[in-house]
Formats: sequence, structure tokens, C-alpha cells
Amino acid sequence: MNTPGRPSGPRQVVHHVVDPFARAGGYYLQTWGRWLRHESRGGVAPIAPHPALALQATIDELVLAMARVGHRPRPADDWARIEGEARLALTQWEERGWIDDPAAYHPAPPIAERLRWRTRSGSGLQYERLTFASGYEPPAGEPGRQRWLALRSNRIAHVWVLRHEEPRPWLVNLHGAAMGQARVDLRTFKAAWLHHGLGLNLAFVVLPRHGPRREGLPFGVGFPDDDLLDNVHALAQTMWDTRRLLTWIRSETDLPVGVQGLSLGGYSAALLAGLDDELACVIAGVPPVDLADLFERHAPHAFRHSAEWTRLVPLSRLVHQVVSPLAVTPVVPAERRFIYAGLADRLVHPKGQVERLWQHWGEPSIEWFRGGHVGFFFANQIQSFLANALDVSGLRPPAEHASNQCTASLSAVPQTSVSFRVRDR
Repeated sequence: MNTPGRPSGPRQVVHHVVDPFARAGGYYLQTWGRWLRHESRGGVAPIAPHPALALQATIDELVLAMARVGHRPRPADDWARIEGEARLALTQWEERGWIDDPAAYHPAPPIAERLRWRTRSGSGLQYERLTFASGYEPPAGEPGRQRWLALRSNRIAHVWVLRHEEPRPWLVNLHGAAMGQARVDLRTFKAAWLHHGLGLNLAFVVLPRHGPRREGLPFGVGFPDDDLLDNVHALAQTMWDTRRLLTWIRSETDLPVGVQGLSLGGYSAALLAGLDDELACVIAGVPPVDLADLFERHAPHAFRHSAEWTRLVPLSRLVHQVVSPLAVTPVVPAERRFIYAGLADRLVHPKGQVERLWQHWGEPSIEWFRGGHVGFFFANQIQSFLANALDVSGLRPPAEHASNQCTASLSAVPQTSVSFRVRDR
């Protein structure tokens, strides 16, 4: 039996080293062709080729290559388990009505209780580490339930919090895959600018199987991966934990509360937009919305010719429906939905992923920048877009509460990306 696993041998090592550069070079040549032909894609103008674009595409491809190399092999019986669980779960969900109504798969949780606070510092900021018992459990009798509950460190929800002494609006942030460490999260989301510059209270939720919640798991991305029911339970727990936190915040203040997500967190924020109608805004950054497509597009080459893989791909499309942002109707008003994404994103396809969310959301405000998936960090137009989104959503506190760090932070952003804006409305 041809079981998918990690390829080995000198030729494969050379392939892994060379492939990212070859793929990025191919993309750059295609960009030249589309630009010379004035060929738009999905209503978006063609990108003018630039060396910085090739660099950002290469960074994305290197990230993908590392993920492929680090992908752990599975024995044949593991693939059989994944397939069996998926088929049984689909039968159960059909009987319970969750295939037709995915939002019903996500019951409203109780308020977060027995909160534990500890003061910490990192990335030049003092913050609080909030923990509470998650309390999430997959539905009774669902495949993979006991395996998920056996992840002891995952039972505790972790949140990095930055609060002002006086009442302020809140922005809850959901990080990307392989993140979940305070120093990384605070720097990536530019917490100093959001907290001191814009005067917001901030909460950074650690996603399941990430950061301190991944104890005992092998090195790599906590989720998503090819274990379909684990993906479902991770996203369902993300909704549960985030909504428990939101309920606690709302018990403390009547000021607006918004959510911002990045990459995998953008996926989670987009799903949350179909579950919580009290959010002041939802901002999805470089968001994937179709895990099955990512599963198929970025799988290690060794997987693609196996019988196990061939059977699992269509199952993945069905199983992820109960946690898909495209399967729930957004309940946050269209004028309070926002998206930003990279035109040269090699991880999350601009048309195959981002544009589908934009259309599903009724074509809300969207900001396209000339860069890759990782390139959002260097696109200073994103900060202007975020500031405007927070303004129109009522999250910006009075001007006297914002410090001069706002201007300083904006000017400190590296100017390595080419600013490019497409306004769709």
C-alpha cells in the first residue's frame, strides 16, 4: 500500500531546497505576463512586477516548504481512522441537522469564570496573562471526542490582555497558525500601536493546540492538518473560548467590542461573524476560508498519488462545512465587516479564498496590498485601513485618550512594500 509519509533521500532534500525559489520565480514571470497583457483577475487590476514582490513570494514559498518538510508521516491505520471518523461524523451531523445549519453546531457558551490573572512583560509591553477553564467538549458520541478531551493542556484557555485603567472599547485578536506566544502575538498585531496609540483594550486569544496549549504535541502547526475531526474540534473550541471571553468582557463594559483575526485567526473571525451579532466589527486579515482547498493545494507531493489521499480530499470538503465561514450567514452588519489581503499571497489564494469571502459577505470594505501572506506586516497601508475600520465601527476612543505613539508607530513601519489599494465600494 502506498502510504503517505515524509519523503527522504538526497534528491528529495535538493527538491525541498530548490522548489520554493523555482515556484516564486515562476509566479514572478506569470505576474509579468499578466501585467503586460493588462489581465485582471477577479476584478482586481494586475500587479506591476517589482523585485519586492518576488521577495515576498519567495518568503511565502519558504514558509510552505518548511511546513511540507515538517509534516509528520502517518501509518496506514491512522488514515483509515481519519476516514472512518469523517464518514461517521457526517452521518451524525446529517441526522442532527448541522449540515444544513452549521451555526447550530456552535452552541452559545457560558461566561468565562474563575479567571486567573498574572502580570507579565514582553515586546516592550506589560500585559496580563489571563487563564480560565475552557469547558469545551465535542458533542456526545462524536468521533474523536475522547482523543480531544485527552489533550490536558488544551483544556485551559489562555489570553494575553492589555487594559487601561479607565473604560475603553475592546479589540479581541485571533492569531495565525504556529503562533500563540505572547511576544510573537503582541509584535505581529502591533499591540503597542493599538493599545497606546489608539487607546484600545486588547485581548489576544491563544487558539487550541497553540502556544502553551500544545504541551505534549510534536513540533509544528497545532492545526489545521489532515486530521479532519481534530480540525473541526479545534475551530469549534476557538469559537467557544472566544465567545466565553466576549461574554465576560460584555459583563464588564457596555462599550463596543470588535474582533480582528490574522490568517487562521482571520478564518476564525470570519466564522465568528456568523455566530455573534453583538460585535462592533469583524476584521479578517489575509483570511483562508476553505480548509479543504488549502489541504489539497499545499499537501506534500508524496501524498498526492495515494489511495488514502484520493478518498480523503472530497471528505475534507464535506467535514469542514460545520466550521466553514462560507457555510454560515454573517450576522454582523455588512458595513462592519472588513477584509485585508495580499495580491501576491502564495499561501491563501486571493481569488480562490479571499474573494469568495468578500462575495459571501456582500462585498464589504476590502483593502488589497501588493505583497504576500507574510507581507501584511510591512504594508503600512494596513494600519490606515485598520484605523479607519475601527473609527467607523465606533471602537476608537476619544482623541484625548490616544497618545502620540500612534503617529510614531505609523512612521516606524518599514517601507518595503508598494502601496496599492482597490476600493470595491
